[in-house]
Amino acid sequence: MDQGNTAFVLICAALVLLMTPGLAFFYGGLVKAKSVVSMMMMSFGALAIVAVLWVLYGYAIVFGDGGVVGWFGWDPSLFGLDGLLPDSAKPAGTSPAIAFAAFQAMFAIVTVALVSGAIADRARFGAWMIFAGVWATLVYLPVAYWVFNLDDGWLVAGLGVYDFAGGLVVHINAGAAALALAFVFGSRTDRREDVSKPHAVPFVLLGASLLWFGWFGLNAGSETVADGIAALVFINTVAAPAAAVLAWLVVEKINHGGATAVGAASGAVAGLVAITPAGNMLTPFWAIVLGFVAGAACAIVVTVTSGHRAGGAREVVGIHLVGGLVGTLFIGLLGTDVGGLITGDWTQLGKQALGAAIVLVYSFTVTLLIGFTIEKTMGFRGRGDGDVFD
Repeated sequence: MDQGNTAFVLICAALVLLMTPGLAFFYGGLVKAKSVVSMMMMSFGALAIVAVLWVLYGYAIVFGDGGVVGWFGWDPSLFGLDGLLPDSAKPAGTSPAIAFAAFQAMFAIVTVALVSGAIADRARFGAWMIFAGVWATLVYLPVAYWVFNLDDGWLVAGLGVYDFAGGLVVHINAGAAALALAFVFGSRTDRREDVSKPHAVPFVLLGASLLWFGWFGLNAGSETVADGIAALVFINTVAAPAAAVLAWLVVEKINHGGATAVGAASGAVAGLVAITPAGNMLTPFWAIVLGFVAGAACAIVVTVTSGHRAGGAREVVGIHLVGGLVGTLFIGLLGTDVGGLITGDWTQLGKQALGAAIVLVYSFTVTLLIGFTIEKTMGFRGRGDGDVFD
């Protein structure tokens, strides 16, 4: 067991946790002033409920053996992480398995927090907390098992889909859920022109900066050892979002005659999303190319849907779903494996597309059922704009 690699995993886990308050600032700056506390509390609420569920049974489902074959794993010795205590745990590579469990917990937390942006200042806090727990259990954990369990997860071990750090599990998953919640909540009834104007652009920039900083932990930490691949992923996590910022600003300039700070922040996040599944499979040059493609694609989708009053769903869908799809598919064309460049590998592209479609359809369908069930029983909507922390 290597102390350096153990420290690396634990530090990266702490960086990923920082992404959740980063999201709180990013989303909080985008909503109206009277809704900012409610919006930020949704991220912190997700942190609380998902962390508890992960310790109790989340890790046992995602990384346990057995369970329902192809659907999810289960290992009763991992309930409450008891089986990972230092005196009994087997190493995960060169670091303790419990360190890896802590790292993966942060993925679950930030994914659920991402979904909250779809219902910005429109959901009751109590209903959101129930949704967060149910969604994490029925959607996030099975999808994470399919992809992150490299021994038994059928999308990776069986189908051969590549996803280094969560393009499928985190971004396509959360983006599809946001799209489903847009149907549950429908369009805004408030038609004022200023309803979607950010109340605090500095919050948005601060949130994007914290996200970018934390993303080094999410991407580079997914290597789980401090080696050359982690260094490659680190530089790619600089290059892709930087290129995406430039692409987003160019699209804004063409469409609106000027660039915006919110556009720059959104471009950075779009590039970060796109490099997540492909961080260890691209050279830095191709990471820049991916950043340009993702930044432009996400900016165009957000611009085209700008007239739709569906809360923050268009940002989550336009950035996370679209960016996740671009990064996932890009691997099939220009991903680098140990054997060299996979340029033009249409077979792998087909696998990537199929994997993305499966996660998208599953997440959308189950989220739609969860959302409508909560809305028809206890009610999901807040009593009024900004009056959601009840």
